[in-house]
Amino acid sequence: MEKQIRIIVTGGTFDKEYDELTGALFFKDTHVGEMLRLGRSELDIEVETLMLMDSLEMTQAHRESLVQSVRQCPEKRVLITHGTDTLELTARTLSDAKIEGKTIVLTGAMVPYKFGSSDGLFNLGSALAFVQSLSAGVYAAMNGRALLGTRVVKDRATGKFREI
Repeated sequence: MEKQIRIIVTGGTFDKEYDELTGALFFKDTHVGEMLRLGRSELDIEVETLMLMDSLEMTQAHRESLVQSVRQCPEKRVLITHGTDTLELTARTLSDAKIEGKTIVLTGAMVPYKFGSSDGLFNLGSALAFVQSLSAGVYAAMNGRALLGTRVVKDRATGKFREI
């Protein structure tokens, strides 16, 4: 039976780990499953780890791979965890791909989940609500707001997302 929602993991601050000895941030595995358990999610979700990388290292080829993954998955509701630094570029790439009949929501975190004070859990929960309630299209869900993927921008001075 087909799942209702697919979460595609790409990495970003959401999934970064902290090495206490070196102070370095790195990727080991996604925290999405743990976050869903902590949030007591009862949704029918398929989690797919496509990549674990900082979005600043993401190339157009990585974005095209993501577009293909979204196109090929059977679910009509797709949530993508993504780094906030280039989330707007990926949102535009997905919008330009004109994927019909799917609600696609990108979300991220400004603080790693493992830090304990992350906005990631709230953003994930909000994005799950948005992916179920918005019409087909591409959106970014950050800080309790859903923004159109073609109009979202990260305000680097404030660290917040807004529509242009």
